[in-house]
Amino acid sequence: MWPSLLKYYSHTDSVSWLEEYKARHNAGLEAQRIVASFSKRFFSEHVPCDGFSDIETLGCPSHFFEDELMCILNMEGRKGLTWKYYAKKILYFLRQQNILKNLKEYLQRPAEQQSFLEGAVLIDQYCNPLSDICLKSVQAQVDEITDKVRKVLRTKNPRHPSVASKAGEILIPEVELQRQVLDAMNCVLYEQLKYKGNELDYYNSLNSYIHQVLIRRTGIPISLSVLYLTIARQLGVKLEPVNFPSHFLLRWCQGKEGSTDIFDYTYIDAFGKGKQLTVKECEYLIGHHVTEEFYGVVTSKEVLQRMVGNLLNLGKRESTDQSYQLLRDSLDLYLAMYPDNVQHLMLQARLYFHLGIWPEKVLDILQHIQALDPSQHGAVGYLVQHTLEHIERRKEEVGPEVKHRSDEKHKEVCFSIGLIMKHKRYGYNCVIYGWDPACMMGHEWIRNMNVHSLPHGPHQPFYNVLVEDGSCRYAAQENLEYNSEPREIPHPDIGRYFSEFSGTHYLANTELELRYPEDLELTCSTVQKIYSSGKE
Repeated sequence: MWPSLLKYYSHTDSVSWLEEYKARHNAGLEAQRIVASFSKRFFSEHVPCDGFSDIETLGCPSHFFEDELMCILNMEGRKGLTWKYYAKKILYFLRQQNILKNLKEYLQRPAEQQSFLEGAVLIDQYCNPLSDICLKSVQAQVDEITDKVRKVLRTKNPRHPSVASKAGEILIPEVELQRQVLDAMNCVLYEQLKYKGNELDYYNSLNSYIHQVLIRRTGIPISLSVLYLTIARQLGVKLEPVNFPSHFLLRWCQGKEGSTDIFDYTYIDAFGKGKQLTVKECEYLIGHHVTEEFYGVVTSKEVLQRMVGNLLNLGKRESTDQSYQLLRDSLDLYLAMYPDNVQHLMLQARLYFHLGIWPEKVLDILQHIQALDPSQHGAVGYLVQHTLEHIERRKEEVGPEVKHRSDEKHKEVCFSIGLIMKHKRYGYNCVIYGWDPACMMGHEWIRNMNVHSLPHGPHQPFYNVLVEDGSCRYAAQENLEYNSEPREIPHPDIGRYFSEFSGTHYLANTELELRYPEDLELTCSTVQKIYSSGKE
């Protein structure tokens, strides 16, 4: 276990390893206690934002706490699914808090100390906190590309000043020598390594994550521009970011350094294989005329703002759990940079209200909006009223409804919780995590899903199922059949409902037993009967 922790120690430090072991042991016990408690506290709803208050003031080193969470996540076998589910939630939160702190420190530095690459990595890390992404690793990959460019330069001009220099050591004044660097970069990036703009899947969030751009060798204009600019600067060519509408560009000075004349610059399209454009060609690129202000250089904070804005727009495009998470993450990033932006504060309040989480935080946000902009009184008042109603309803909520399959009214329910099923029509594999004796959806859903065309219509049992593609669906009994080759269902919420996969079916966690007690007792005997006889 200790190799993963050695990065927190210096070889020159005098360390009491017995005390360190005790601290790690106690942190492990604390992590296990908190993870075990989460299932009981948050089973009835998604983990709310304020559910982490008890781990924000840990009485142990946070890296020891994280290390125990990683040990839980890396447990072998098919057991401990509920522990893994909540350990992942907690780790996600802890890492995001740390990354947000790093981002705020980054934004407080002088502009010349704000690396565009580091800013892109921070955004990447925040949206993918469970991935192994670090600036050192990303920088090493960029350095490899830079070295390839030097090799190409060496073959064409062995005496070029960029050939022997190390990153950031020089700034080449001669335009012709700079041109040679850019030509070599285009050769390596677009001809040798086959980097390209992702025109076929432009609205994929992976295009915005710098570590994915390096892996997949494709991206959107701004992510490819950050990579292009970073390599050019390491080779002595100062390129600057241009927040051009609809298509992010870089500019390269051909006249006096610091010139305010937009015609003294050549504009580079990293999305378009490094093509060099004139002012007129930039306008042809987007199909309309723009004023001179759009050709100006922008700061690293403004570059990050546009990157986060792209992710925000992607989060708004769909209405899935993944898009909601992306919307939440990108709003957090935007408000870390611009904490008093009323438009985005209102969007955050509406999002939390829509998802039904953290109502107390919604009230705090609305109060802040009202103080910033009293003209928002109408929208704020509406949300305040409905949020207070939600809080009151939550106080009055009773425990989950207990359903008994032995009841006469439930005699038509054929399948048990935890069974691996197959949809007869669409062919997907799934696992049952809940059921209703008849369809409980509204008339509009029933009409849209054409339920009345089924032989038994809505008057048959319907099942809540987790599907292998990551979705949750509500399926009619007549459309489901036993899966003759049961296998694990790779759904992100599997641990919320089940603690173990037996090889033939899932075993529910203790909280689910409160809702379907008899049904779960039947699962094991039902499965044994199905898979030993090979018959339904």
